[in-house]
Amino acid sequence: MRSPVPERSLIIKSDDDDDTQSALATNWTGHGHDEEEPEQEPGSDSDSSSSSSCATPRRGPSSPAYTQQWPQSYRQSIDILSSVHSPNLSFLGTPTLSRLSNSFLAITDSFRGKAPETISNFIKPLLGPTSSDEQQQQHEDTRKSSQHIMPSRKSSLQQIPEDQKPLVVGHEASHNRNCSYTQGVMNGINVLCGVGILSTPYAIKQGGWIGLVVLCLFALLAWYTGVLLRHCLDSKEGLETYPDIGHAAFGSTGRIVISIILYVELYACCIEYLILESDNLSKLFPTAHLTIGSLTLNSHVFFAILTTIIVMPTTWLRDLSCLSYISAVGVIASILVVICLFLVGVVNNVGFENEGTALNLPGIPIAIGLYGYCYSGHGVFPNIYSSLKNRNQFPSILFTCIGLSTFLYAGAAVMGYKMFGEVTESQFTLNLPDNSLISKVAVWTTVANPITKYALTIIPLAMSLEELLPPNQQKYSTIIMLRSSLVMSTLLIALSVPFFGLVMALVGSLFAMLVTYILPCACFLAILKTKVGWHQIAACSFIIAVGVCCACVGTYSSLSKIIQNYT
Repeated sequence: MRSPVPERSLIIKSDDDDDTQSALATNWTGHGHDEEEPEQEPGSDSDSSSSSSCATPRRGPSSPAYTQQWPQSYRQSIDILSSVHSPNLSFLGTPTLSRLSNSFLAITDSFRGKAPETISNFIKPLLGPTSSDEQQQQHEDTRKSSQHIMPSRKSSLQQIPEDQKPLVVGHEASHNRNCSYTQGVMNGINVLCGVGILSTPYAIKQGGWIGLVVLCLFALLAWYTGVLLRHCLDSKEGLETYPDIGHAAFGSTGRIVISIILYVELYACCIEYLILESDNLSKLFPTAHLTIGSLTLNSHVFFAILTTIIVMPTTWLRDLSCLSYISAVGVIASILVVICLFLVGVVNNVGFENEGTALNLPGIPIAIGLYGYCYSGHGVFPNIYSSLKNRNQFPSILFTCIGLSTFLYAGAAVMGYKMFGEVTESQFTLNLPDNSLISKVAVWTTVANPITKYALTIIPLAMSLEELLPPNQQKYSTIIMLRSSLVMSTLLIALSVPFFGLVMALVGSLFAMLVTYILPCACFLAILKTKVGWHQIAACSFIIAVGVCCACVGTYSSLSKIIQNYT
């Protein structure tokens, strides 16, 4: 659950790349992908380039036409979700839309790909120029820094005064690919290891111990389809994101459909965050309530509203690098929660005595959805691939991050189910003893993590909708209202469908199956149909068939159980 830019990264870069990993990058289509590193342009700041963090490379105005179509903000907004940044905190509130766009739309361009003179302007004191020469130089610097911006509605923008034109995020020319092997692995784990880990014991309760086989099978297929996305990206110049792949495979319709699926999946994750906060805070403060006249809000409703009030201002931030900096501890938080689960079983004498059942056939569809949700990071993998210093390491990086995530998932699933058995809740934190200090550490860690990730998860959808606003409506007041409306809508749905496990199973069955298994294979066959062998066609067809079956069965079962909770 997953979760989904930087000036600098918290993740420590390795000084040397592990070239032995490149053996795993053999092209399955029989064609090599030897990449030639572009020579650095004269006068460029090599030190700045080498020190910048994992940056998705930008392309100049010669980018293919599909990179100028909606959503143009996908790459930048998803980069926020998958990377780590240095904090830079500020709110919306600038009087001109030009400055607004530079601060909250062009998030990923901070100090990357900028000319040295442009960078110097960022670090100069905020004093006005003292001479006409300085004013002229400032105008020239501004012109240079904006030369790669590509408006989405050119004819409309030409009718707007220059200082009020909305700056749509473009594909900036850059040769930076500075993400090391270790950074790629950590960013991948940060995307994969989210709230899904809390429901893995519940998945075993639903499907039995045989569900662990399903978990491992999904992990293997997720790795395979992730490598397929790599081949799709390498097939044509300029492909850098999942929507780009959809466009290359199925045209504009494919780009739009895949984008909508990815955005709806992120929207559903935000709903899950609110349900999770409501459930866990209610466990910490079960008697909390709010009475307004004759209306009394119980603890679940009260904490859902309170969480919404807390996270809403974070969606107004012009620069989300502060939240991304904090959310980098997501990997540590996931590991800490699993360690706490183990300590509760050992120290608090809960024990690991429950045997369970090998197979619970009626619950398998729900288990499939829960396990599928654990591997819903494919919307971010193309961004991670595009940022790698050595792209031949991508299959190995993918294998490592999926393998480590699966180890955490399986460990939490086995320990949680052995400890709580048939009374296992949809989040194992709800089963932890109330008076245990270790339990409180686990629950508070679980509560804190989604608060930092909510804005990072909802912003990609918000930015895509902001692209569709008329030029004269792209101002900060409108954008604040739009983002606030999105947050309020997630609250209403979370209060209407407060079933964490069932909503997760629904998202995993429907959207994760599409994004992780079905669409990568379909795009791979559509783009490289003349170059693939029969064994690859068979493998992709098998994965598509498995994905469709799991999606249908899991979606039907999840919806049925949600409806049953209302009858």
